[in-house]
Amino acid sequence: MLTHLDLSGIASKVEIAGPGFINIFLEPAFLAEQVQQALASDRLGVSQPTRQTIVVDYSAPNVAKEMHVGHLRSTIIGDAAVRTLEFLGHHVIRANHVGDWGTQFGMLIAWLEKQQQENAGDMALADLEGFYRDAKKHYDEDEAFAARARNYVVKLQSGDAYFREMWRKLVDITMTQNQITYDRLNVTLTRDDVMGESLYNPMLPGIVADLKAKGLAVESEGATVVFLDEFKNKEGDPMGVIIQKKDGGYLYTTTDIACAKYRYETLHADRVLYYIDSRQHQHLMQAWTIVRKAGYVPDSVPLEHHMFGMMLGKDGKPFKTRAGGTVKLADLLDEALERARRLVAEKNPDMPADELEKLANAVGIGAVKYADLSKNRTTDYIFDWDNMLAFEGNTAPYMQYAYTRVLSVFRKADIDEQALASAPVIISEDREAQLAARLLQFEETLTVVAREGTPHVMCAYLYDVAGLFSGFYEHCPILSAENDAVRNSRLKLAQLTAKTLKLGPGYAGYRNRRTHVNAPSLTSSGLTPGNGLRPFYCHSGISVTNHKE
Repeated sequence: MLTHLDLSGIASKVEIAGPGFINIFLEPAFLAEQVQQALASDRLGVSQPTRQTIVVDYSAPNVAKEMHVGHLRSTIIGDAAVRTLEFLGHHVIRANHVGDWGTQFGMLIAWLEKQQQENAGDMALADLEGFYRDAKKHYDEDEAFAARARNYVVKLQSGDAYFREMWRKLVDITMTQNQITYDRLNVTLTRDDVMGESLYNPMLPGIVADLKAKGLAVESEGATVVFLDEFKNKEGDPMGVIIQKKDGGYLYTTTDIACAKYRYETLHADRVLYYIDSRQHQHLMQAWTIVRKAGYVPDSVPLEHHMFGMMLGKDGKPFKTRAGGTVKLADLLDEALERARRLVAEKNPDMPADELEKLANAVGIGAVKYADLSKNRTTDYIFDWDNMLAFEGNTAPYMQYAYTRVLSVFRKADIDEQALASAPVIISEDREAQLAARLLQFEETLTVVAREGTPHVMCAYLYDVAGLFSGFYEHCPILSAENDAVRNSRLKLAQLTAKTLKLGPGYAGYRNRRTHVNAPSLTSSGLTPGNGLRPFYCHSGISVTNHKE
């Protein structure tokens, strides 16, 4: 194989490293040229793949309930995927699959009507937590109220204008408050991205009729069922998936079948990603099996469940309040802000109040997001305030500090911008080569995140870059380099590091603190197409990388 491998100008040496592995020693001049190309592009040399329309389903809170910590992972992991895909050039459709339909709305409308008759005034979402509990209590204990609620469901589903208005009021109250949370989290969801369950409700009768006509659905004990050979029940028989109950009601599976069909036929999706927790995996697989059998979505269009694990407390159990209740997401973010405020004030006692508040917000919210994003989404993780706010390790405060440290080089430097822009990059030290090689893996990292929906890969990459820069900074003098050529070259490596540490978190969806720097292009994060190469980079620096033959 080596006799046919031509890496002239790229590698200085290629050798067998063992069964199935090859060591490739990269040319310093090759690394230097790639660094120059990355710096010349607002996209850091990242090329654009074939443009696709990609639907990303994430967040999905329920109407008349406040968002809780269970919504955090879907919301921020999904948003990180959206940002990455958009940067790469794809047309991304955000789909916030809000729980805005179902029999519970008869109960909620009946209770809302009662509250309005008693002049309770406008509700804020904080009231809706108790509002839902009170409505459910009356539904369970008051048969007249329950009968009225059931009647209201029928009227709502038949399109009665009054009941549609009451339903819309509940949705509006909920989503207005949820938008506040989205804005605090710095996620890109808006009201325009809501595609709730109600959107697909008109499709359900036709779906059931079509599945019957195709011989996929049959009547069984009064319900309409699809039996799937791919799933077995306890007796080893094909599992029956109900798509319409005896009373004519539809199930979540029916809605998810219609949802997939809509996303392909109406939104023209080339790929659909679902950020839903792992407990829903079998449900989704059953719905998608029916979708494929019915021909609603061809096999060429991937339907991907990017599942995630649970957020756990230090005791290893699901994260709860001290009283054992569900933690509201707004309360969690309030606590993050308060803890960060104390931390920042302790380290910066003379900082003006407005600046302290901005920094505390960046640190606190960033810490919550980064703690989640830096973990493999497929696993459960322990939520620990002390760890996530630490200035050591793979945390948001450390990454924000690392970014500021890089920028400090430029604050201290008297830079001739024209000379720096035209200066060559010179790779002569191992630590320069290691940093350069890792920086040039930005595109590779983005590609993995886009393909797998795993933002922890980006977080690990950025942490690695920060660590390599630290070693480079300690052992390769920048401002006191032996001559201007070396100084400018090292400044350019620092410049690419700063741009990467600024641009990368944008896709992870957390903010690095903005600091004014008088240096060329350091604050640039434009999203215009670039013509970067996609070369064969070594994994651990100039010396070696392993690739299977």
